[in-house]
Amino acid sequence: MIETKPEPETVQYTADVVALTRSGHVLLIERGWPPFEGAWALPGGYVEPGEAPFVAAARELAEETGLDVLVGALHQIGIWDQPGRDPRGTFVTFAYMAIVPEGTTVTAGDDAHDARWWPLTDLPKLAFGHADIIRTATAPND
Repeated sequence: MIETKPEPETVQYTADVVALTRSGHVLLIERGWPPFEGAWALPGGYVEPGEAPFVAAARELAEETGLDVLVGALHQIGIWDQPGRDPRGTFVTFAYMAIVPEGTTVTAGDDAHDARWWPLTDLPKLAFGHADIIRTATAPND
């Protein structure tokens, strides 16, 4: 019997940003495309070939919300790679956090229908398990 190896799985890399204000608001976008079209999510997207994840995070944040942050202002909070997070396949997400000034204005751009600040105490249902990323970003440091 000849043993055959399964086709290797394609892994996609993405980068997401938890942009927070000191008063306890987080920046979310309303997705304008499947999967989870119409759902709220963290700003983020694909890491392009040859691009560092933190550069992708800053780029996606600017494209989707109009919010420009220096890459040095991003702090990596973790990597999310749990199977089933995305119905399109296996995605590894690099998550970053940035603290931004109160009153920072945002505008939906790129593929987002809307971009707005949400109080951490009253978040909508989030796509891709982004609630877990926000919990990690806002957990007290031990």
